[in-house]
Amino acid sequence: MFKNIEPGEAESIVQEIEDTIFNTPNSVFKPMSPSQYLVKRVIMLEKEIKCCYQIEGLNQKNENSSVVQYIQVHQDDALSNIKLELFSLISSQPAFNQLRTVEQLGYITYLSLRSDRGVWALEVVIQSTVKDPSYLDSRIDEFFKTFESKIHELSDKDFKRNVKSLIDSKLEKFKNLWEESGFYWGEIEAGTLKFDRVESEVALLRELKKEEFIEYFDEYIKVDAPQRRTVSVQVFSGNHSAEFKKAIAEADPPKTCRITDIFGFKRSRPLHRSLKGGPGLITMD
Repeated sequence: MFKNIEPGEAESIVQEIEDTIFNTPNSVFKPMSPSQYLVKRVIMLEKEIKCCYQIEGLNQKNENSSVVQYIQVHQDDALSNIKLELFSLISSQPAFNQLRTVEQLGYITYLSLRSDRGVWALEVVIQSTVKDPSYLDSRIDEFFKTFESKIHELSDKDFKRNVKSLIDSKLEKFKNLWEESGFYWGEIEAGTLKFDRVESEVALLRELKKEEFIEYFDEYIKVDAPQRRTVSVQVFSGNHSAEFKKAIAEADPPKTCRITDIFGFKRSRPLHRSLKGGPGLITMD
C-alpha cells in the first residue's frame, strides 16, 4: 500500500482486509504455506557460448524481421550494477548512431539495460525490413568489436563526465507518486529489498576507477570476454524466408549453441538463485 497516509493508517487498512478475508466465521480462505509459493527464476546462460534461436515469424505477411541479442551479465550487485549502467550510458547513443543512422538497418534500433528478477543484462534490438536477422546479429557483434577500442581509449575527462551524468540521473527526485511506488514495488517484486539503492550506488560511483570499468568490460561484455553469456533470438519474416532456410542449413560457428527446441533448452539449463529469501522461505542456488 502506497499513498499519502501515515504508516499506522496503512497497517490498519491491511489488518482490516486480512481480518475480512481470513478471520470471518464463514471464511474459506487461509494463507498459503511457504512450500506453495511459486518462485520464478531466470535461466542461467553458459559463459563463452553464444546461443542462437532462429524461427520464422507467425505472420509471414508481416515484412518486419527482428533480432534480440541478450547479454546476461550478473545477478544484482551494487558495484556490478553501476559498471553495467555506465557502459549502457556510454554505448547506447553510439549503437543507435551506427546501427540505425549510419547503416540504416531498421527503424527500431536500440541498446538498453534490463533486469529480470534481479538478473542484469544488456539487450540490443533491431527490427528491419531490409536485412535478415542473421545479418543484423552479425552487425551487432561488429559494433561491439569496434566499440572495444573506444572503451579502452576512453579519456579520464570523458570517464568522469559520464560518471557524473549517471550520478545526476540517479539523484533526480521522483516526479510523482507513481514513480516512487514503482521503485519500491520493483525492489519487493524482485526480492532485492535494497531501498537505499540510490545512495549506495552513488557512493560507489564516486569511488569507481576507470581501470575497474575497463576490466569489467573486458571480462563480461566484449565479444570474446571469458564471462560473456549471450543468446540471440532471430525472427525471420516472409521477406527473408530464403535467408531463413540458408541460416538453419549452415554449420554452427565455433562456441555457438543452436537452439531447436526452446522448451528443451529451458529445461536443460541451471537457474539463477531466487532473491526472495526470508523467514519461512528457502533460497536455493
